Amino acid sequence: MELFQDFLYAHIHHIRMCVEIAILFTLIYSGLYYLRGTRGAYIFAGLMVILITLTTISDLFHLAVIAWLMSGMWAVFAGALIVIFQPELRRAFAQLGSRSFARRMKKRETINEIVTAVINLANKRVGALIVFEREIGMRSITSNAIALDAKLNHYLLEAIFQKSSPLHDGGVIIRNNSIAAAHCIFPLTHDMTLQKTLGTRHRAAIGITEETDAVAVVVSEETGGISLACRGRLKRDVGPEKLSRYLNSLLKMSDGDSLQDIFESAGGDVSSGTGGFSTSPLKKQ
Repeated sequence: MELFQDFLYAHIHHIRMCVEIAILFTLIYSGLYYLRGTRGAYIFAGLMVILITLTTISDLFHLAVIAWLMSGMWAVFAGALIVIFQPELRRAFAQLGSRSFARRMKKRETINEIVTAVINLANKRVGALIVFEREIGMRSITSNAIALDAKLNHYLLEAIFQKSSPLHDGGVIIRNNSIAAAHCIFPLTHDMTLQKTLGTRHRAAIGITEETDAVAVVVSEETGGISLACRGRLKRDVGPEKLSRYLNSLLKMSDGDSLQDIFESAGGDVSSGTGGFSTSPLKKQ
């Protein structure tokens, strides 16, 4: 312990210098990265070139008057940056203050778009499978699917699952509030005790939620019923009025949360059978 303290005291100056360099590098890099492509960035680059060139020339040729002017110009340059980048700085501080709020609004917008699409598809009895990717990635599935990386809206989702669409087979993956891929083929559940009335989409929804922490929404092509799958469990006949609340609860749940508690807190029925959420996958009766 004393040896470590002696080493720390002996090198405290170097450690402090490294920390300062790391902080300055992070701030400068973040600032330049944020300002890339803006009009102010070109003004900033031009001023930097002029100041560095004149300062270098004055040092090389010992031009006292220019060197004196440059020392004053560097002080003025710091104030000029605030004027040049006033719009960018105002936008940066606004984004910094509202980032968490914007994230919540984006998530709510995503759920609203999906709920709208699911209800419209259910009313028309168009089959669909929508999977929300969470912590566990699904790159092995998206690599064999059709990559979209498209902004999520209900018109696009409804168009994908129309029978005339070449992408209607399989499902879609929602990642970071966008449609990451379509025509995704998910693994089917191996549970042989499930009812034979369950179609491929429902078995795929259960299968992918058995292997990952994803949440899946299924629309039945035969009945127009809406189902939710999570952790290898299936809740059938979800009403349109409760779908949004269920998704909000399921997408923010943690590993220790109980599915039954989540559905109870979201105002759902938890009775077993086809109308409620079972504590085990839907089995033969």
